[in-house]
Amino acid sequence: MFRTHVSVKAIGRLSGFIQMDPDFTAWRKLAGLQRLTGKVRWKSNTRPAPVLTAAPVRALVDEQVSIRGHFLPLHCPVTLHARMHSDEGDLWESFAHYNADERGTFSLTRDPSVGGSYLGCEPMGLFWSMQPAPGGREGLRLRKKSVESPYTVHVSLLEGHVSTSEGQRSELAAVTIERWYIAPGVKRIEINQNGLVGTLFIPPGPGPFPAMLDLWGMGGGLQEYRSSLLASKGYVSFSLAYFGHKDLPGPPNCINVGDSYFKAAFLLLQDHPQVVSDRVGIIGLSFGCYLTLRIPTKTGVKPSCLVGINGPVGCTVSLLNSDGRTKNFDSSQEFWNFDDEGCVIFKDASLPANIPPDNFLKVEKLDCPLMYIVGEDDLSTASIENADLIEERLRSAGKSHLLTRLSYPGAGHLIEPPYSPSARTSMWSVKPKKLITMWGGHPALHAAAQEDAWKKILDYLEKNLRS
Repeated sequence: MFRTHVSVKAIGRLSGFIQMDPDFTAWRKLAGLQRLTGKVRWKSNTRPAPVLTAAPVRALVDEQVSIRGHFLPLHCPVTLHARMHSDEGDLWESFAHYNADERGTFSLTRDPSVGGSYLGCEPMGLFWSMQPAPGGREGLRLRKKSVESPYTVHVSLLEGHVSTSEGQRSELAAVTIERWYIAPGVKRIEINQNGLVGTLFIPPGPGPFPAMLDLWGMGGGLQEYRSSLLASKGYVSFSLAYFGHKDLPGPPNCINVGDSYFKAAFLLLQDHPQVVSDRVGIIGLSFGCYLTLRIPTKTGVKPSCLVGINGPVGCTVSLLNSDGRTKNFDSSQEFWNFDDEGCVIFKDASLPANIPPDNFLKVEKLDCPLMYIVGEDDLSTASIENADLIEERLRSAGKSHLLTRLSYPGAGHLIEPPYSPSARTSMWSVKPKKLITMWGGHPALHAAAQEDAWKKILDYLEKNLRS
């Protein structure tokens, strides 16, 4: 497998975002650069101090940033240290070792990291390789809670090849970068009406637009960051809560809404005046992928296309009735496995052989295109086996042409928008007892999968919802 680097649209085309040109040759430009690159320190009176630049300094999270160092001693070793705080206040960081060239410069788009959090030429490695700082809380997973504020990443240039565990080092130079999930002009509208709970995002402009219903998994609650990013790409997007939310029927570890709930959410999008009614798709991850397949096969709605990421073809927990409501999620514990450190692995619960026969969906009924994305190191869902089953059933029904299957070696369960730090494990529950789950995924391969899959998702939506 090779890395596919996403073509980057200049964020400067979006109102309010800043594009900075880092290319320069004359010292007379340094005064202007100091204003854009943050704190710059001088080491002598006879030559300029090192400078660190980033372009753009404000960007959407799926866009690449070009980071460069200038005015360094020739061939000297340096370290880049990136750090930021999550919305919960936890510190995340990464570091990488570089060597200046014969001109006293280095560039993350050109030069390889020779040590640290990642190796090789990885233009966005500082972002996707971030991990919780030592001494932080156990079992963290990075998820944006408020899309109306950015992640603010502070990148420092340090002398020599050092690690963050070696104590505080003085900065030679630094730059601050803002990473946004929402573009200027996107409207965020909270929905709590007729029993539906979620958040609607509408792109700027007159519309009408194609639309996506956005479904997450058994983590529950309401996650907005993928929806806001889709709206930033020109799609009305509705992120729907369906359990584990204070405004929905309890208890929190069951699905207490049925097929009519998901049909109503789809129709809310379809009937919206800013939406092209016959250009509405559905995207889902994990259990949300199961719902993505369930909605068109059980409710009679007709989406234009589907995107399923690492999810099962049947419900992995016992159903209370044919409407899709479930029993307690813990009811399938007979298929849980644990590693040597006590982390739970849910994968076997979604093996087709372990799914109750009545819980399977008739995917052969699908009449719209389906993109199914597989992380081959998924430890939470038996994604490969479920993809095989989907492929077999569509082929038997003469519908192979509807399926686009993407498969990524080394990628885990949580295939999210690009450059997001991966979590191989994270906290699943605290009560009644602490439980950490295994998601799988190896950082560099998972990062490559996220970047490539997102580009292909956007291309797929362009083809099926706009063309």
